[in-house]
Amino acid sequence: MRATWTTKKLVMGIAVVAALGTAFAWEKPPREWREYPGQDNIEIPPDFREKTEWVFARLMYPPAQGGFRRGFRGGSWKNGNSAWTTDYTAADRHVSKALRRLTRIHVRSVEQPVDLDDGDDIFNYPWLYAVEVGQWGLTDSQVKQMREYFDRGGFFMCDDFHGTREWAIFMATMERVFPDHPVVDIPETDSIFHVLYDLDNKYQVPGAQYLRSGRTYEQDGFQPHWRGIYDNSGRLMVAICHDMDLGDAWEYADEPSYDEKFSAMAFRIVANYVVYSMTH
Repeated sequence: MRATWTTKKLVMGIAVVAALGTAFAWEKPPREWREYPGQDNIEIPPDFREKTEWVFARLMYPPAQGGFRRGFRGGSWKNGNSAWTTDYTAADRHVSKALRRLTRIHVRSVEQPVDLDDGDDIFNYPWLYAVEVGQWGLTDSQVKQMREYFDRGGFFMCDDFHGTREWAIFMATMERVFPDHPVVDIPETDSIFHVLYDLDNKYQVPGAQYLRSGRTYEQDGFQPHWRGIYDNSGRLMVAICHDMDLGDAWEYADEPSYDEKFSAMAFRIVANYVVYSMTH
């Protein structure tokens, strides 16, 4: 599972070119960075205003009817303290720090919350992440904007949802975004599993509940699923991490009681997905 430095240099060189090419496709400058109240806000790094080539873009979204979690009630989802802020900001900033160490991508130290209602702002971020998508419910205008994002070449990674009920809620929205593209299992031979690290022996990455229960699964999501949606050219547009919780693995990477092997796998996965999105 180890990539050589030569491989890294080659991949990162291609990534920079691809990133620059993609950047010219976007239209307007990104919105100013802002931070929202969330579940796990941590200290703001001193270099948070640095201009970089890549940023962890986190999707803001409204909750589905009946999908709002206990502990996140009160106020508008646009003001934070909602399902989309799960593991925010700790997970995001730990990923940024890890990518600075594991790759040569010039990564910003803080995340960027992205609202589909903010005009063309989403088109500044060719890589997008969302958590707890078993609780989302995009509006018609947000669905339209997200579809355009994919049609322009965007890449979306989603994570931390479990079991058949949350899968159904996720698909109720995703089928509106992609009525013409099916969700399929990602083949083990797909380059997304090999572009930086060879992820031949993947395993279920549990959330923080593992520290209490000792279980790697939640609800009836006993086995992890690596699924995706491809465009007509065979490019993976959506990478779906179902029945696992990479966000917690990133967040708890420095927690001694959380097994190192889970965080190690989670960081390798996101590194591959980011590099794939910049090179495909």
